[in-house]
Order: sequence, then structure tokens, then C-alpha cells
Amino acid sequence: MKTCFIVGYGPGVAHGAARAFAEAGYQLVLFCRTPGRVEELYAPLGARAFAADAGQPEQLSASLKEALEQLGAPEVLIYNAVAFRQKHPSQLTAQELLSDFSVNVVGASVAVNCLLPGMKSGSLLFSGGGWALYPDPSVASTAIGKAGLRHYALMLSEELKGGPVKAGTLTILGQVAPGGAFDPEEIGRVFLRLHQQSNQEFQSEVLFSGRDG
Repeated sequence: MKTCFIVGYGPGVAHGAARAFAEAGYQLVLFCRTPGRVEELYAPLGARAFAADAGQPEQLSASLKEALEQLGAPEVLIYNAVAFRQKHPSQLTAQELLSDFSVNVVGASVAVNCLLPGMKSGSLLFSGGGWALYPDPSVASTAIGKAGLRHYALMLSEELKGGPVKAGTLTILGQVAPGGAFDPEEIGRVFLRLHQQSNQEFQSEVLFSGRDG
């Protein structure tokens, strides 16, 4: 069975992606800090869940390796972990910026380094945000993280170009909310379509401006 790993699972974008891939026949393997708190969400999807803090590289690596040993390499990785903080640039402490960047960017690198060597084909996909293009000073560390993640994904895509594994980012240009233009389930379907693109037509970045946009 094809497998989809989602790092940073929870209600919202990650659950929308989980539903889309489950409906497409993928086995789901989910990574989040406290799986027990969201079990009611993922249990109906037949998913496996592992405890992992994306901001703790050793812990995330250990959880990913445990999943690899039990289930083998995935066909898809969706990296959705994000640290959200409402602070202006001058208000951020060094520790806050480092902690948030670890979740928003470093965890993505950890996941890729763990999974890519075993992937024969497939996709490495990242949940991007409009703050990467239009930075908002009121959420400085999150905007910095989304900008860093976008550049990481685009550089990874260029590095892997022509190979069996493709990489890209879905940059979400609005507020995610059920029932609206940025409905998580619609975003999940966009992730699925991005993965299903052939290597020749693959877009390293999709700018999602809403299902009515």
C-alpha cells in the first residue's frame, strides 16, 4: 500500500490533507506532539500516529526512523509543522526565534534527511504561507519561518530535478478556515493533485489563492 507521512498533524490543513490521501487509498502515518488529543480525528481514517515534536530534531528523527522500520519508506511526505507567535521583530528574544525556526524550517530538513534516502519515487511537499511573500511584522518569527521553508523547498526541488523524487511547496495565500475559500479539505485536494503531477509537469510551487480565487 502507498504511504503518506504527515509531520505536524492536527485539525486544519494537515487533517484536510490526510482525508484527501486516505480517500485516494494511501496509508496514513501521522506525527504530532500528543496523538491522544487528536485520536478522534485520525482514527476514522485508519491512520497510524507517532509522538514527535518537530522542534526537537533528535526526537523527530527517532520517531521517523521508528515509523520507517515498521512501515517502510513513504511515497509522500507532507511537512506541515508550524510555530505561530504574535510578536514584532524587536520584541523577539533569541530563544524564541531559534525555537520557532527549529519547528518551521529545521524540522523539515530533519524529515527530508530521514526519509529521502529510502524513497524510490514520490514527493516531498511543504505547507507554505503567504507571509513568505508578504511578511507581516506582527508575526515576525512565523513569517521568517515561512520564508525560510519556501526557500528550502524551492532549493530542494532544484537539487532533485530530474530524479525520481520531486519536492515542492503549496503556498497558502489566506486564512485557513472550514467552509471558506481556504477550506482545509480543498487544500488537501490541492496537495494530492500536486503529488499526482508527473515529474515533467511538476510545479515546485503552487500559489493557492482560494478555491474561488
